[in-house]
Amino acid sequence: MSFKATLDAFTLLDSAKVTGDDVVAALKALGAENVTSTTIQGPRGSTDFVKIVIPGSKGRSSGGDAPTLGVIGRLGGIGARPEMIGFVSDGDGAAAAVAVAMKLARMAADGDVLPGDVICATHICPDAPTQPHDPVPFMGSPVDMAAMNKHEVDPAMDAILSIDTTKGNRIINHRGFAISPTVKDGWILRVSEDLLGIMSITTGQLPVTFPITMQDITPYGNGVYHINSILQPATATSAPVVGVAITTQTPVPGCGTGASHLVDVEECVRFVIETAKAFGAGKCRFYDEDEYATLVKLYGEMKHLKTLGSQAQ
Repeated sequence: MSFKATLDAFTLLDSAKVTGDDVVAALKALGAENVTSTTIQGPRGSTDFVKIVIPGSKGRSSGGDAPTLGVIGRLGGIGARPEMIGFVSDGDGAAAAVAVAMKLARMAADGDVLPGDVICATHICPDAPTQPHDPVPFMGSPVDMAAMNKHEVDPAMDAILSIDTTKGNRIINHRGFAISPTVKDGWILRVSEDLLGIMSITTGQLPVTFPITMQDITPYGNGVYHINSILQPATATSAPVVGVAITTQTPVPGCGTGASHLVDVEECVRFVIETAKAFGAGKCRFYDEDEYATLVKLYGEMKHLKTLGSQAQ
């Protein structure tokens, strides 16, 4: 179970003073060696980007060829101080990513080493700005999306699970978590059957998915509506990306406090860990490579959706 790791992550991050260095120290105390924190200054403050590499027994960091899973905790900030006091709903993605790293580090120290490498990345900002959004306010970020993708999307990631609080909408009416269709190079592909199976096993319930649109997978800054930033990593990589949305039945503002549900985040953490086990062992496909090749042959590339479009010319 991952309750201790999830609780430890929340306890660590629920602070007005927490920094990326604090996360590094906590992970190193659990045995993780490859952990870094980088402070980046933006137009509206600064944030600490944290990256943790958990080596696999057959992973590339050990000279093997097992695929590498990327786990990105996507958010604007874990806090909106001084406007709001405490950990905000938007911070669940960071808490989940840190909890995954904590659990994997503890597992490795206890002898349960996964086959493939796992790279966890997120950022730590306890005083991020807020921004208007319909139907409820979003959290902003001290840095832009390009900076987030630069520091969180690693070229070594062969597939990515992007975890993001996705409560500020009316299209997901389920408390827990939901997964998106796979996105690759501008194509919205079918939902992975393997991920649906893992979700059913870890939750003990029918899998839950959420719809995405073409505009959701385009970069921020093009002036169109996005459900949130959950699929923005797909604009910065050719690796397949699946959004893992932490959800509620009713719209909840990203800057809302007292709105994080430990049980929901822990379920998400277990799903990510089981996916990491299967993916590294070659037993989980994010997409059908042959079907993708057929789509590209029939209809062409869709990579232009990863750009800002004609306005960038």
